[in-house]
Amino acid sequence: MSWQCVIGLEIHVQLATRSKLFSGAATAYGADPNTQTSWVDAALPGTLPVPNAEAVRLAALFGLAIDAEIAHRSVFARKNYFYPDSPKGYQISQYETPIVGRGVLPVRLDDGREIEVEIVRAHLEEDAGKSLHDVFHGATGIDLNRAGTPLIEVVSAPCLYSAEEAVAYLRTVHQLVRWLGVSDGNMAEGSFRCDANVSVRPGPDAPLGTRCEIKNVNSFRFVEKAIEFEIERQIRALENGETIVQETRLYDAAQNRTRPMRSKEDAEDYRYFPDPDLPPIVIDEAFLDGLRASMPELPRARATRYQQVLQLSPYDAFKLTESRALSEYFEQALSALATGQPSTRHPALAKMAANWINGELASALNDEDRPIEQSRVAPGALAGLIRRIDDNTISGKIAKDVFQGMWAGEGGADAVIEARGLRQVTDTGAIDAMIGDLLAQFPEQVTKFRAGDEKIFQFLVGQAMKATRGKANPAIVNERLRAMLG
Repeated sequence: MSWQCVIGLEIHVQLATRSKLFSGAATAYGADPNTQTSWVDAALPGTLPVPNAEAVRLAALFGLAIDAEIAHRSVFARKNYFYPDSPKGYQISQYETPIVGRGVLPVRLDDGREIEVEIVRAHLEEDAGKSLHDVFHGATGIDLNRAGTPLIEVVSAPCLYSAEEAVAYLRTVHQLVRWLGVSDGNMAEGSFRCDANVSVRPGPDAPLGTRCEIKNVNSFRFVEKAIEFEIERQIRALENGETIVQETRLYDAAQNRTRPMRSKEDAEDYRYFPDPDLPPIVIDEAFLDGLRASMPELPRARATRYQQVLQLSPYDAFKLTESRALSEYFEQALSALATGQPSTRHPALAKMAANWINGELASALNDEDRPIEQSRVAPGALAGLIRRIDDNTISGKIAKDVFQGMWAGEGGADAVIEARGLRQVTDTGAIDAMIGDLLAQFPEQVTKFRAGDEKIFQFLVGQAMKATRGKANPAIVNERLRAMLG
């Protein structure tokens, strides 16, 4: 039987506002337990929630970025459940009228294919606290620092058909919220995590199977492994005649398996009803127009521009738009390179800049685990190095040595070139003299070349570059060597 898996993701995005959703209390990761717990989030009698305007703005900004419907009137609801990390006995969320409605997000897969993921909704809600099971012997501790932290929950339709597609979509949402400044997207700190709803069915025309939810996975690799395991588990169970039980499961990374956590609730189990303490959020068109005007060029649009205007390959274009900081570095380097250059030169210079940023610079940053914002070589300095390659002051090979000098703090490209004596030899007279000595040194190889052994030519080029310690202009060496060989 040809089984098809169907996946929908619920992505929890912690919003980049320093205060909680309804209390205004400060929030920061890593504080001592229960030192950032507000009276509202602790459910003390008489406390009333007040919506965080910045959280509303960030949610609407995300909605505009995915071309979604933005509700002019949205309502907060109480999602009722009893858990120790939720003192109120309910979570303030949105249900029937979320702030962000249906939208679509194009997603590029690793093999270059593109899919469109339907987003059903993105609603505002507060996070719960955290249960700590390994702090006290025989007891569970409760830390309410995280309670009330503002989130949007981005809910996709069940329209993903492999772990690869799910992870590509997850990465695309992660890229977008960081690009917009909606969230810092720090998965290790829980700012970005997801629940994966997985089901299988015997072919694409069959009804959707019973779904199981894999809860709170905060790593791209773990999401992929958890989904792959769950697909195999469900297929194996169905082929053995078993019934899939709708439930919430946890992923155990140590054993690479999912295990049951609790039975899966449906919406009616939460007994949603509008929160009587919170008025509806009303957004007018002027507010949305202001958001549209402030929105930066989005990563997909920028990657398309890089391909169409700068003639970069899809790989380079998407690599350079993986993060906004990386893309801005490229933009600044490109601006410095374009100064005084005709527009016809821009694609060639852009390609050189892309190669250096995706190659040598990325490697140097990787080695020191540095973000692009802390690069030891500024965008303008990298542009200066590329100019010296472009005007034949140095070769591409020598440029790597120059870059290492710049990374080590020896100054800009010109300073390193002069200090290390790396200026390229372009004097044809000097090159001709060197080639003459070379041909006299290797008469046997010259004879073989003239007899038709073309491979000898590259050997002689290598010897010429070795004789000049790599400083001779390779193009001139090739031209003069071939001329002098007749």
